Amino acid sequence: MSSIENGNYGAEQIQVLEGLEAVRKRPSMYIGSTSSRGLHHLVWEIVDNSVDEALAGYCKNIEIKVFTDGSVSVKDDGRGIPVGLHRQTGRTAAETAYTVLHAGAKFGGGGYKVSGGLHGVGASVVNALSEWLVLEIRREGGVYEQSYSRGVPQSELVRKGPSDQTGTFVRFKPDTEIFEDITFSHETLSLRLREIAFLMHGLRINFIDERSDVSETFHYEGGIKSFVNHLNKNKNVIHKDAIAFSLEKEGGYYFDIAMQYHDGYTEFIYSFVNNIHTSEGGSHEAGFKIALTRTLNDFARKFNIIKEQHANLTGEDIREGLTAVISVRLLAPQFEGQTKTKLGNSDVRGMIDSFVGEGLTAFLEQNPSVGKKIIEKAVIASQAREAARRARELTRRKSALDITPLPGKLADCSVTDPSLCELYLVEGDSAAGSAKQGRDRKFQAILPLGGKILNVEKARLDKILNHEEIRMIITAMGTSIGDDFQVAKARYHKVIIMADADIDGSHIRTLLLTFFFRYMQPLIKAGYLYIAQPPLYLIKKGKTERYCYNDEELERNLKEIGRGSSVTIQRYKGLGEMNAEQLWSTTMNPHQRILLQVTLEETMLADEIFTILMGDKVEPRREFIERYARQVTNLDV
Repeated sequence: MSSIENGNYGAEQIQVLEGLEAVRKRPSMYIGSTSSRGLHHLVWEIVDNSVDEALAGYCKNIEIKVFTDGSVSVKDDGRGIPVGLHRQTGRTAAETAYTVLHAGAKFGGGGYKVSGGLHGVGASVVNALSEWLVLEIRREGGVYEQSYSRGVPQSELVRKGPSDQTGTFVRFKPDTEIFEDITFSHETLSLRLREIAFLMHGLRINFIDERSDVSETFHYEGGIKSFVNHLNKNKNVIHKDAIAFSLEKEGGYYFDIAMQYHDGYTEFIYSFVNNIHTSEGGSHEAGFKIALTRTLNDFARKFNIIKEQHANLTGEDIREGLTAVISVRLLAPQFEGQTKTKLGNSDVRGMIDSFVGEGLTAFLEQNPSVGKKIIEKAVIASQAREAARRARELTRRKSALDITPLPGKLADCSVTDPSLCELYLVEGDSAAGSAKQGRDRKFQAILPLGGKILNVEKARLDKILNHEEIRMIITAMGTSIGDDFQVAKARYHKVIIMADADIDGSHIRTLLLTFFFRYMQPLIKAGYLYIAQPPLYLIKKGKTERYCYNDEELERNLKEIGRGSSVTIQRYKGLGEMNAEQLWSTTMNPHQRILLQVTLEETMLADEIFTILMGDKVEPRREFIERYARQVTNLDV
């Protein structure tokens, strides 16, 4: 690959920008948070260093191990961190990289041409936020070791003996003084490591979790083509092999794209820059979409599928049912904002446009039957889009002079500041009646839902927009839907799903979550979606009344107040069993209620689970149920 510019990687390539300061005082500035996300970020910083060695062509194997004591190790067979003395610091280059902020080989010193990570921040930050860290380097015929405690060296970097291997081994234990919880998630680690292996075709990643005695190996010679096949494994694809092409260009550019269509209605474009997931897209996604739309329209007209007098298919039509992975590697990526989620390099847009246009045209010329299947699907999508356009108009909130008001069932609140407003989506008219009577009318709005809504995973947009319950939600929110969704127009900054604590209520919550994930995802990312937690039990003994939200609370309260012939225990099956005062005090009062905020941590995993649980295929759903049956905690029988 062109990412190998030269093999020089010594102490002189480690450049120091500034000293290590305030990391332990303000950890969130460096890793985002001290929650689970920040904890796992420590692992990714060390793994990224090994991946950069693979990008440079020097590493073939990476091993990640989680130990029973809560520590994690990362081992690679790259060149090993330089061990020579550094001119500026007077310490070894390895110690400099692990104790000085912004010290690394990624600032133009020639150590790396393409890299990800935090550009030299990673190793020192991980060290500073770890109770202890052990560094072992194999390089220049020897094995070297140094240990640290909360970022402070506990020894010199010493040569422990000879070695005919090269590579770096790091083991660290996150500091409990910094992190709320230092329990690593097997699933979070596994998902990201699999993702890296897909992006780095040929790289072998071994993941060992000693806590559960589970080990996994991720190795994909097919690269992102295998990635797309994996993403579509539970979908009905309309062409067996994913379309894939790649290109290296002078100036350190590398483009890799794979795509495949399925018979569903949602698009899923997953893009990366230097292995960093760009969840907000950017110039590379824009170039891809432009080329895809233009090329497939040209193909459709060439084969007379679209007549001359007809308008072109829109990008939305053409991307229905598309799963695509875009991987770009650049010398100097420019990201918009601090989160590195949107690529800003303007030149990439034109290059990707040209690259995709040429690659896709060549594929379609050799595989016209696949092209015709894609166009046929897009034409049907176009027809449905026109029907959806008419239905969509009914969901837009009109002004006082227009004829379409807010939904008649909506009991709106009097406050107009969205940041203060709450919308309760309530299952059933009975519960909605209690909610309307018990609410605080100033800031709480109630929208009753008449039972289960449409499963949007199995429906095209025109059918979705003709479904009354969904149309009421969209109209009440004022945000529109899908590609037209505008989170800034949300009339409520808290949308609360309030359903019964039984199997039907769980199903309704799942149907609503499916809808919000597929068509109002920015609402979730903005942190506006919540699930209400009504109590499961009411204990009465004499004049004492206590509400319990789970079985553990029930047992604890029974022990506290004592069991006796006067233990009335009421099990709430439905919200309608509570009167207005009870519903307010237990579930709606901001000072007492329990709300669960819906967050989106792993988009790829969420897509897979919604496809399995809510899609057409029965077999994946059966396998999922069998696999997780023993882990069920709330079973309503």
